[in-house]
Amino acid sequence: MATITDTYADQSPEKIALQTLHEKITYKTWNEKVCQTANWLDSLNLANHTLGFLLPNGIPFLQLFTGASLAGWTSVPFDPKWTEAELLQRLSLSRPSVFITTQELYPNVKHLHHHVLLWEDCFRKINLFSKARTQPADGKLPFYMGFTSGTTGVPKAFIRSHDSWVASFDCNRVDFHLDESDQVLIPGALIHSHFLYGAISTLYLGGSVYLLEKFSATQTLSIIELQPITTIYVVPTMLAALHKLERAIEKPLKILSSGAKWEEHSKELMKFMFPNMSMYEFYGASELSFVTVLTEHQKPGSVGKPCHNVEIQIRKENSEPALPNETGKIFVRSKLTFIGYLNEGTLQTIHDEHGWITVHDMGYLDEDGFLFIQGREKNMILYGAINIFPEEIEKVLSGHPGVEEVAVIGVPDPYWGQIVAAVVKGNARKKELKRRCRQTLSSFKVPRKWVFVDEMPHTTSGKIARPQVRELIESKVNRH
Repeated sequence: MATITDTYADQSPEKIALQTLHEKITYKTWNEKVCQTANWLDSLNLANHTLGFLLPNGIPFLQLFTGASLAGWTSVPFDPKWTEAELLQRLSLSRPSVFITTQELYPNVKHLHHHVLLWEDCFRKINLFSKARTQPADGKLPFYMGFTSGTTGVPKAFIRSHDSWVASFDCNRVDFHLDESDQVLIPGALIHSHFLYGAISTLYLGGSVYLLEKFSATQTLSIIELQPITTIYVVPTMLAALHKLERAIEKPLKILSSGAKWEEHSKELMKFMFPNMSMYEFYGASELSFVTVLTEHQKPGSVGKPCHNVEIQIRKENSEPALPNETGKIFVRSKLTFIGYLNEGTLQTIHDEHGWITVHDMGYLDEDGFLFIQGREKNMILYGAINIFPEEIEKVLSGHPGVEEVAVIGVPDPYWGQIVAAVVKGNARKKELKRRCRQTLSSFKVPRKWVFVDEMPHTTSGKIARPQVRELIESKVNRH
C-alpha cells in the first residue's frame, strides 16, 4: 500500500533528492535519514504517536515530518511566528506526546510542554539507529495535523491520511504534468501545507527539491536562473514581489499558485517576466485538497475545471442541484479529502452519507463545467434582501495598481441591514476607487464606507483577519 514516504531510493539512489544553499542529499541518503528517524521514534515506546515540532525551514523539518510518517506517527508542525498564546492554543488542540525544537528556539517554548526535546540532541541519537526499515507504514493512518482558521482566527485542527495525499499526487501527474524529471523550487515556509505538499509530492514522484530557508525574491530568481529549475510553488504575494525586480527569464517554467486568487493583471505581468511559463492555478482547501485547476488560455475569472478524480456539485438552499450559472453552495467528493477535525481528542467528519463535503464556499458551474467562486457564505453581506459577495468587490478594487491589499465587510445599517465598507492598504485615492467600482459594479455594491490603513490585520496563516477588519471599520465609523 502506497504511503507518502515512498521514494525513488531504489530506482535512482544517487539522484539529488533535496538541495539547499548549503547542502545536497541523494535519494539513498534521504531514505536512510527517514528510516533512522522512524526507528528512533519507535524506541521512545510512547502510546501517543503525535509529534509536535517547532523548526525553521530546512531539511530537518522534512526529515522529522517524513520519518514520523514512516513510523505511523502524526506530525504537527508549529510556526515560529506564532505567539505564546497561539502556541498554547494549538498544543491544547493537538496534545503531542513529544515536542521538538532547536536550541535557539528552546527558551521560548521550554515551559509550554512537559516533554520538550532539542533537535540537536535528537539528531545525534537518530544517527545511531539502523538505516533500514522493515516495518511498512499504513496508508490508512493519519500522518499530518494542521490548523485552519479561515477568517475567524480561531484554529481548528484537521487530520490527513496517507491515502488522501497519495491520491492527490495523481493530480500532480495528470493536472500539473509533473514527474521524476522535474526540478522543483520551494521558496515558502513548510509550515504552510502548500509548500510542504510541494516538497513531499516531489520526493514521492522522484524529482529534486530546492528548498529556501525563507522567501527572498532576489534569491528565488537567482536560483531559477542558475539551477535547472522546471517548477516553482508560489502564492500570489510572492509573484508580486518577484515582479518588482523587473527581470525577464526566458527558460521554460511551470508556476503552481494557490492560497488566493491569482488575478488577471498579475498573470499578464508574469507573462512579460517569464514569457515561456506555464501557469497552473488551483483552488482547494485544507479539508478538500485539490478541487479545480486553471491554466492559461482558459476562462478568466473562473478557478478552472475539476482536478483528476474530483466531483463537484452546486446545491441551492433547498439542497437541490443548481442549474448551470446558478449560484449555490459548492460540494466536493473525492479520495483527496481529509479525515476530519480533531475536537477534544475525537475525530469529527463533515462528510455526508454519500461522501460529499463542503467548506461553505459559494459559486456556480458554467455550461462548460468551469467553476466560478462567488465567496464564502459567512462573508456574505445582506443588503436589504440582496446577497452581496465581498470577494467580487475586492477583485475590482485589487485591480487598481495603487491597492496593495483590500478587505470588504458588511457593517450594520438601521435601514438596509448591512452596507458595504472597504478597508484599503495602498496609495490609491478614494475618488479613483469609487469611480472604478461604478464602472463595473451595481450601485448597491459600491462601498459606502472607506477606511485606509498602513497595515492590514492578518491571521497566523497569512489570511486577512476579517473580524479585526470589522472592528477596525466600526471603530473608525463610530469615531466619525
